[in-house]
Amino acid sequence: MFTIAALYQFTRFADPASLKPGLDQVCAENGVKGSLLLAPEGINGTIAGVREGIDAVLDAIRALPGCAGLEVKLSTAIEQPFLRMKVKLKREIVTMGQPQVDPLAAVGNYVEASDWNDLITRDDVVVIDTRNDYEVAIGTFEGAVDPQTASFSEFPDWWRANRDQFEGKKVAMFCTGGIRCEKSTNFLIGEGVRDVYHLKGGILKYLEEVPEAESRWDGSCFVFDARVSVEHGLEEGPHHLCYACRRPILPEDMTRPEFEKGVRCHQCIDAHSEDRKIRFRERQKQVELAAQRGLRHIG
Repeated sequence: MFTIAALYQFTRFADPASLKPGLDQVCAENGVKGSLLLAPEGINGTIAGVREGIDAVLDAIRALPGCAGLEVKLSTAIEQPFLRMKVKLKREIVTMGQPQVDPLAAVGNYVEASDWNDLITRDDVVVIDTRNDYEVAIGTFEGAVDPQTASFSEFPDWWRANRDQFEGKKVAMFCTGGIRCEKSTNFLIGEGVRDVYHLKGGILKYLEEVPEAESRWDGSCFVFDARVSVEHGLEEGPHHLCYACRRPILPEDMTRPEFEKGVRCHQCIDAHSEDRKIRFRERQKQVELAAQRGLRHIG
């Protein structure tokens, strides 16, 4: 059984590049795989390994400046959901493209998972899903507004174009693990919104703690690893991934005439040139050859 840790911390790193070698080393020494993003604003990532290895890496991260209170959500998987370990240097640990946004200065009011249902069922509250359109498509909270954004960086423009319809409402926002809401709530505060709330620990914490019989969640939650989606109790969901467009698909989608494994699905059949499809077919061939040899293709 592998332990999966989704983590983030907003803090000030004067020299993020200097932290990379140490993280590379501790992950390699403990057989941990996944990805970590380092930026001047902090750290973000998802990693997986045996529990002892994950604990060692988390201890190393908590020892970094400002990371003692690291936000971590743990779940499990039968198979290792990552092929390799990557520690990357980025401008932002979650890309919003708004230089003035600073979660360390102010964020919205945190709402515990146990209190979320009471908040989002109030008449004076609007609930906004801050995730991307393909994530919302497989699951969201009942009655939540879908901004239909292809990336988080589109959220500010969407808000400015639609804010008038939410006048006089308290705004409650949510995302997968909480990190996007750290930025989106700070953004709304900067836009003059007074009553801003967000789900502490995100959807993952809600699905972990709230019994399904009491849940207002509908569907599955997309996750950025080989599990593709999770459901209540953080049990692995039914979705697979189209490796052409990186969008979630259901088993029945794989029986549709538009589907070609590793090459296209019904969502992206017209999105790629024939040259790219040829490359996708070659990649899929290498994946299958590796599987026949009892290996996992890394590419």
